[in-house]
Amino acid sequence: MIKVASLSFWHVHARDYAKQATEHPDTEIVAVWDEIPERGRKEAEERGVRFYENLEELLAQPDIAGVIVDTPTNMHRDVMVAAAQAGKHIFTEKVIAPTLKECDEILAAVEAAGVKLTVSLPRLNEGYTLAVQEILEQGLLGELTLVRTRLSHNGAVPSERGELGWLPSHFYSLEQCGGGALIDLGCHPMYLANLFLGEPESVTASFGYVTGKEVEDNAVAVLRYPNGALAIVEAGFVNRFSPFVIEIHGTEGSLLYSTHDDKLLVRSSKLGAEAAKEWQVQKKPEARKSAFHQWVSHIQNGTTAEENIRLARDLTRLMEASNLSARSGAAFKLSDLQP
Repeated sequence: MIKVASLSFWHVHARDYAKQATEHPDTEIVAVWDEIPERGRKEAEERGVRFYENLEELLAQPDIAGVIVDTPTNMHRDVMVAAAQAGKHIFTEKVIAPTLKECDEILAAVEAAGVKLTVSLPRLNEGYTLAVQEILEQGLLGELTLVRTRLSHNGAVPSERGELGWLPSHFYSLEQCGGGALIDLGCHPMYLANLFLGEPESVTASFGYVTGKEVEDNAVAVLRYPNGALAIVEAGFVNRFSPFVIEIHGTEGSLLYSTHDDKLLVRSSKLGAEAAKEWQVQKKPEARKSAFHQWVSHIQNGTTAEENIRLARDLTRLMEASNLSARSGAAFKLSDLQP
């Protein structure tokens, strides 16, 4: 049994990860720390586990093998470096850190300590993503020219759940989050665009502030590639019925996926003249195990989440570049972002 500690319940998904740890047959939550002691003490009491007001004291416990980090994003660097140096395996919510410099400091500490890190990038494991990758590998779309990915919800729209919407108020803190809709929700379409097209040459981002918060609640980032291809990443907290969307277009075909009907459609000249006349429904394979399950497996087998970590680092770069672009109003070259 791998004993783990929950480090903070700041993030909206913290309870979900705690639930995964409780339900996994090989893990057990034995301790809680939180930067807000009252919140942490309450969560620890609910689970009947130890609460530590001092993080160093928790990390010094020899029976704790791993930690689930759900602190404010601006605390990730200090908390994860400390955890790695204490020899604790780390599972964390995206992004790894607000800046590439902090991200690389965390990764260096993880490598030096030999602990296992996995980042929650859940849409990498979905059946539709696996199907898209297979279609791209087959070359059915020809040379890719445009990718559009969109994810949005109504978390900031006033409703019966409150004037601020259903997101917690601290999700509108620029200091704690490092941004708003793009860095939180837009992470998912961003790492998918990067998965499908690779690293862009530059990023141009534009942010909207529909509800007047200090972080954006409406965002678009355009990724430009040396061969002329583009990726459009969209995210928002102010859309009640917006479906999750993937569009990929190429010189020989196009691919469409949307949660409004959960169908993956392809139309390609490579499928033959008759088949190319209509959109073809594609089968989606079973989803892979969750990122949390993968983390446990890496701990047990001594393996490393190489693709996960690479894409998570790329995500930090793209988010930092997007923030810098939105701030300046101009395109930001990835090569100008120094680690």
